[in-house]
Amino acid sequence: MSLIKSISGIRGTVGGAVGSNLTPVDIVSFVYAYQRCMRESNPPVSGGRYRFVVGRDARISGPMVEQLVCGTLCACGADVVRIGLASTPTTELAVQFAGADGGIIITASHNPRQWNALKLLNSKGEFLSAAEGGKVLECAAAGGYEFASVDEIGHVTDHDYTDAHIDSVLALEAVDAEAVRAAGFKVVLDPVNSVGGIIMPRLLERLGVRCEVINGEPTGDFAHNPEPLPAHLTALGEAVVKSGADLGVSVDPDVDRLAFICENGEPFVEENTLVSVADYLLEDAVSRGVTPLVTVSNLSSSRGLRDVTEARGGVWYPAAVGEVNVTTLMHEKGALIGGEGNGGVIYPASHYGRDAMVGVALFLSCLARRKCSVSALKASLPQYHIAKARIDLPDFSKVPVVIEGVKKLFAGERMNTVDGLKIDFEASRSWVHIRPSNTEPIMRVYAEAPSQENAESLAAKVLEAARGLLAA
Repeated sequence: MSLIKSISGIRGTVGGAVGSNLTPVDIVSFVYAYQRCMRESNPPVSGGRYRFVVGRDARISGPMVEQLVCGTLCACGADVVRIGLASTPTTELAVQFAGADGGIIITASHNPRQWNALKLLNSKGEFLSAAEGGKVLECAAAGGYEFASVDEIGHVTDHDYTDAHIDSVLALEAVDAEAVRAAGFKVVLDPVNSVGGIIMPRLLERLGVRCEVINGEPTGDFAHNPEPLPAHLTALGEAVVKSGADLGVSVDPDVDRLAFICENGEPFVEENTLVSVADYLLEDAVSRGVTPLVTVSNLSSSRGLRDVTEARGGVWYPAAVGEVNVTTLMHEKGALIGGEGNGGVIYPASHYGRDAMVGVALFLSCLARRKCSVSALKASLPQYHIAKARIDLPDFSKVPVVIEGVKKLFAGERMNTVDGLKIDFEASRSWVHIRPSNTEPIMRVYAEAPSQENAESLAAKVLEAARGLLAA
């Protein structure tokens, strides 16, 4: 059982002891701290009562957490726009649509069913900055609660922004809905028993795509590990081949991550999601003379984005892992597109947040314009292989020891210590990155190379060293 408080929110396993798990007491404390910090930092957007959007994925604990969140906000004198079952990007956009002062997303993203979390948004529908998140943590630790009187209690209104989200995706200039409709695609969708089963079929229908759904009922009882990785999508691959579909589409429980399956049932690989969409947008931008050509991804993402960006005459920038770190750098550099190698596409023309809805619309537009299969598109991209591993981290105090030990192992190589330790081997076009997770009590080790064998060998070398250092 676990509870993780970070600048991006609070995440934990539901039930158990207060302060060690995600309990009602912890939820109320954190929501109180969030709304208090938002009040102290900004006047209300509307000039009247503060208003916050609350949306959730389909997790089993979602209704219980939603009641606590909405009740706490009302008890603090704030109004709530409750949007119910909604994707993370829908909730982000709803903050803008509703003219709200912020929002809370109830989702643990790719974590297993026993987890839930609160993700915090500002008035732009973007995740709080590191400084803002730090203030929330300080306020939560300080306590000192004061609630509204009976005449000042806030009110809850219900609103569904699903269609507004879909409309905004179809309105994007780079989404060629006409070409997608003409292509007559058939897709098998796996929304892993969450909100993707509600919104994604509606978008695909609007694009004229025939859609077959597996694991579509939004029960929160996930049919398989909810992280959209190749090892978890074998059933989707089989369904694609059996139905003769053009591709398979997989999203995580809150629909901010996106992975594809080729028409032959093989993984497109989630690292290629951002690379393929970025290459399409870069090509389009070059044809229209759009500048600057800037892309951003985190340090654990494929080198492929750098390659396609530089091939089009653009510049790629690396950011620390964490969506807010990527979007902050994207703002700073004026990026055309950015995101994360886990299947997270961030397209500023829509909004500054990972959005699988935007990603799938752009990907289908690319396929339709290039008139190629998914496997052919994959073959046209830079060819890299990535190995992803993890180590349990019961004691976060040992992280510096591990980092310093791995540094010594690779002394003389080019290193980046912005987020854990990333070591680049330019001559072999490979890299390895070890860092503590922002969302789980683990250390992640990612390695990438032109061959799977080399990537796994590099990751194994770092894993062996890290385990030894943790055991010492």
